[in-house]
Amino acid sequence: MKFLKILTVLLVAISINGCSVKYNMTGTGEIAGKTFQVNYFQNNAEIVEPGIERTFTIRLQEIIQNQTNLNLTTSNGDLVYEGEIVDYRITPMQATASQTAAQNRLTIAINVRFTNKKKEADNFEKRFSFYFDYDGSTQLVGSKLTEALDVIFERITQDVFNESLAKW
Repeated sequence: MKFLKILTVLLVAISINGCSVKYNMTGTGEIAGKTFQVNYFQNNAEIVEPGIERTFTIRLQEIIQNQTNLNLTTSNGDLVYEGEIVDYRITPMQATASQTAAQNRLTIAINVRFTNKKKEADNFEKRFSFYFDYDGSTQLVGSKLTEALDVIFERITQDVFNESLAKW
């Protein structure tokens, strides 16, 4: 009788383990491939803010590394991200009575080409953009520029990730 109980528990444990489902909390499911590469995103905008191309490239690498188990490579990646920064623009959004800007908006747009060498149906080329509003009397330098880039690049990299890998 004791042997039968042990055998039953063992069989239940094996069957539960065998029926497990691989689930990823990021919603990426099964990704075709094991490696990815993010080529350097050139800054082709009319207004060039030095260093933002490097910052964006690194942020895109980080989000993919943090939300998948893919390995970053510098060449022959199964998934390839490339493109360029195509717009960096500051626009006045609200005027004061003295006709100066009460609020400005920084908008950055990035053209992304995504290639999935294992599943070509997933390939795309798309423009992603986002903005950051700030007080018109504030200069967009130093910590304010860093804050703006953090907000904008967090949104754009998440959008690129969702478009290329998240299969909700």
